[in-house]
Amino acid sequence: MPLNPPITDWTRQVVWLVGASSGIGRATAAHLDALGARVVVSARNAAALDAFAAQHAGSLAIALDATDRDAMRTVAARIVEQHGRIDLAMYCAGHYKPMRATAFDLDDALRHQQVNYVGALHLLDAVLPQLIRQAGAGQPAHLSLVSSVAGYRGLPKSLAYGPTKAALINLAETLYLDLHPLGVGVSVINPGFVDTPLTAQNEFRMPALIGSDEAARQIVAGWQKGRFEIHFPKRFTHALKALSVLSDGLYFAAIRRATGL
Repeated sequence: MPLNPPITDWTRQVVWLVGASSGIGRATAAHLDALGARVVVSARNAAALDAFAAQHAGSLAIALDATDRDAMRTVAARIVEQHGRIDLAMYCAGHYKPMRATAFDLDDALRHQQVNYVGALHLLDAVLPQLIRQAGAGQPAHLSLVSSVAGYRGLPKSLAYGPTKAALINLAETLYLDLHPLGVGVSVINPGFVDTPLTAQNEFRMPALIGSDEAARQIVAGWQKGRFEIHFPKRFTHALKALSVLSDGLYFAAIRRATGL
């Protein structure tokens, strides 16, 4: 049974993607545009957004910094003024740099927190009243947060990144409990390794690596099926889920063997 209302027709659906200048966000925006959605893309990189809009007629590019809550509110208001609604808002902005405790960098750890988690709170602040109003009127309303399998349990070199993704998973679960009774859909996206500018920094072998276009296909398929958690590739993410329920000692031993770290 679907946990969210399945989204089976994207024609003229207003979708706002924050963090869509590259990677998963951009690929998802392109996929939705091809399905007939009215796509609004936001990120800090204005040139990349403008290039997307030039390639996808009818889309709208609005640059913003997700760590600026006033900018988030302003852009949300502009979208509602222009389109009358926001049918789905997706937070896919992300910051990632490998970090271990032996080279702890407080400034960069806080940067992870501000972009990956606090920026998502800024989106909630900007769109939740609108989504709740729409749902109350029987209109589509969906909120989606991009987390990661790194949020399941601790992973090597994920000292700054992993905790922010764990926070997003918990946030999405709590939001679902509050918003589902009101008719607002909530989903959390937990990708495995996806070939993006962020993962290009990794110097280790990334199991089950997929392209961003495949990730976008999986995300949209998850929305269409009304899923709460959308995770992929399935074999890899199911394996990590299985590992996450092991006792602490067995989990740590398994991760050390798998990574050699």
